[in-house]
Amino acid sequence: MSSVVSIATAAVAANQARVQMALAARLAKMNAENAQSVVQLIEAANANLQKVVQSALADGVGGNLDISA
Repeated sequence: MSSVVSIATAAVAANQARVQMALAARLAKMNAENAQSVVQLIEAANANLQKVVQSALADGVGGNLDISA
C-alpha cells in the first residue's frame, strides 16, 4: 500500500514540476519580449532626441530674436 502512495505522490510531483517548468518558460519568453520593446522605445526616443538636437543647432535658428515689443 505504501508503494502505491509513493508512486501516486511521485506522479503528482512530476506533474507539478512539469507545470512549473511550462510557466517558467512562458515568463522567460514574456520577459524577453518586454525587454525587446523597451529597447525599441529607447532607440526611438534617441532618434527623436537627435532630430531635436540637430534642429536646435541648425544655422540661423534663434539667431535673430526680436524681443522689443
